[in-house]
Amino acid sequence: MKTLLAAAWVAPMDSPIIRDGGVVHAEGKIIAAGPVKALKRSYPEAIVEHLGQALLLPGLVNPHTHLELSDCVSGAPPTAGFAEWLVRMLQRGAAAPEEITGTVTRAVGLGAAQCMGFGVTTVGDISRWVDVTRPLLRNAPLRVVSYGEVTAMGQRRALLDERISLAIDQRHAGERLRIGLTPHAPYSVEAPAYESCLRVARERNLPLATHLSESADEREFLAEHGGPLRGMWDRHLPWDEQVPRHPDGPIAMAGAIGLFDYPTLLAHVNYCDDNEMALLARGRASVVYCPRTHHYFGHRPHRWREMLAAGINVAVGTDSCASSPDLNLVDDLRLLHEIAPDVPAETLWETATIRAARAVQMHDALGTIAPGKHADFVAFTAASDNALTTILEDKSQRPTAAWIASTRVL
Repeated sequence: MKTLLAAAWVAPMDSPIIRDGGVVHAEGKIIAAGPVKALKRSYPEAIVEHLGQALLLPGLVNPHTHLELSDCVSGAPPTAGFAEWLVRMLQRGAAAPEEITGTVTRAVGLGAAQCMGFGVTTVGDISRWVDVTRPLLRNAPLRVVSYGEVTAMGQRRALLDERISLAIDQRHAGERLRIGLTPHAPYSVEAPAYESCLRVARERNLPLATHLSESADEREFLAEHGGPLRGMWDRHLPWDEQVPRHPDGPIAMAGAIGLFDYPTLLAHVNYCDDNEMALLARGRASVVYCPRTHHYFGHRPHRWREMLAAGINVAVGTDSCASSPDLNLVDDLRLLHEIAPDVPAETLWETATIRAARAVQMHDALGTIAPGKHADFVAFTAASDNALTTILEDKSQRPTAAWIASTRVL
């Protein structure tokens, strides 16, 4: 059965907004988009659903979050910096297995519900506890790229193969759950382990992600095994002296490994000089900037606009509720709009649709309203041709409807 969604405005994201537009879809796929009058003539059998004064967009894509932390409350920023916050996360993960299972189960349910309530239909989810999260998400309405997290540094080095095997386990993969791999970060994964993860991702055609240059402390840690991140290891983790040094910093290390020759998702990249940006621009990696988390930690201004100008694919994510108030991706776009009101609203929305879909390697199926792509949509109340801007400026605006695979979920 074909359905025609008719709205005052339709924003395909790869072509101009359509006034009095519509989208025909059936069985989870988009059939056609265009002026609603023309669609009615071409598809007279379609059942028309009138959305009225609404803007219809592709379902939003949150390319970087941690659903298993959705029960956290970010609270006050850590006074001793990023490493102090990491210790909080380590302490959370030190609970008994049965407690972890219950906590993660509740958190994933909360996070998935938040995403759909905020118009997000696809997420890139970093998961440490894949044996808990993936069975929950396999049959959920939400589309998920589940990046299994790997840590392998110091005395954890010998666990690498076991952790990669668990991270890429395909048992729970399904139509809406794709398996990916994430070596966690340069302060928890050594370069040879990164190379192993990259090799596995290439061999199996897996989405690959990592946290990179999230903190200014990463450079000192890699170059000298010093600073707050080394202090965290000395107090809470099993260090050894075989950990290699990298004097040129995390971005140069990642480039030398070959991470930028693969379409790797790089979460954060909060610290990046001109030479490092040029290195990123020569590669295929995407950068996911998380504005509210960035603000929470008080990092220096992010260079996302310069990255876009350099041709780097930049997307926007929420990170987790442990460093952000919630998973409302549009509020992250709103912060960008406040920071850079001169940047066109269309460009900002691209970072949560077409660019975000590219970051999770799903741009062939998501991110734009085009025939053959998944019938995932979100609708907002709209009152003018300037709707993409007014939604960003009206902080009370929430989605009025959302669909995943032709099924309404909001």
